Amino acid sequence: MENYKYGIVALLVAMIFVWLITPLILPILKKLNFGQAIREEGPKSHLKKSGTPTMGGLVIQAGIIIAFCLVSIFTDRWNFFCLAIVVAYGLIGFIDDYIKVSEKQNLGLRAWQKIVLQFGFALLFAILAANDPRIGTQLYVPFIKYYVDFGVFYIPFTVFAIIGVTNAVNLTDGLDGLAAGSTGIVMIFFMVMSIVLDQVVSIVFAGAVIGACFGFLRRNSNPAEIFMGDVGSMALGGAVIGIAIVTRLQLYLLIAGLLFVIEALSVVIQVSYFKMTHGKRVFLMVPIHHHFELKGWHETRIVVVFWMLCVAFVALALLLV
Repeated sequence: MENYKYGIVALLVAMIFVWLITPLILPILKKLNFGQAIREEGPKSHLKKSGTPTMGGLVIQAGIIIAFCLVSIFTDRWNFFCLAIVVAYGLIGFIDDYIKVSEKQNLGLRAWQKIVLQFGFALLFAILAANDPRIGTQLYVPFIKYYVDFGVFYIPFTVFAIIGVTNAVNLTDGLDGLAAGSTGIVMIFFMVMSIVLDQVVSIVFAGAVIGACFGFLRRNSNPAEIFMGDVGSMALGGAVIGIAIVTRLQLYLLIAGLLFVIEALSVVIQVSYFKMTHGKRVFLMVPIHHHFELKGWHETRIVVVFWMLCVAFVALALLLV
């Protein structure tokens, strides 16, 4: 249990690094003209955000990697599984962002290109996890509270989970500070559980992600001076599902990360209903945070309410454990 201190150190290192470095890269991003293109079909209030520097997720990734590696020197425990997922999905996001900023439009990679890349990485990590003696094919199941071996179903389940979570976190990144704050809160669940399970590597990783997210909020909260971009949101999605895999708590992510599930589900419901009814909608706009914007809620109010929901979901997950 005393290993919690490594997580706190990683948290502080990542937070201070991101806090200090983010304002330094702002003029560089502006000089490179890496400004966010706002989609015209989105909320009209977002048009004023056009040109805000994006791809700040590079700093988040750097903070996570540096904090994790520095603290791991002292723990002498090494497992790069989670970092690998962060970098892999961050790379997909980087390519997507770079196409957007270089061509000055809001369309990056084509849908099929994203799916191919996401599926390829997901299959690779699922196979690695299944064959890693430290992870394996057993998952801890809520309510019945013991490990169940998924056997041959583990790989397809994990592939679906990786793709689903990375895209869900990506969809959540639509309001200033929403994705960074929500991810930081969800990672608190995994840090607590890593301490309980005495998984030092996971403790350090969770601490690094929490610190990077909270450090980024200094410049990303409303009104945001910088956006994380897909390079950040995809990487954070990778971080969330990565630590869920190594702790074998993927099913608890449905509870602790229920906000991400709701965001993604709102899109699925909207698209499905739109097609079934030939043009009718359930929500004013999706993901669901935009629905509340169009209902007249201020952006900051939505973010705070969603953060509070995140805290409640994490508390519920901890109680169920």
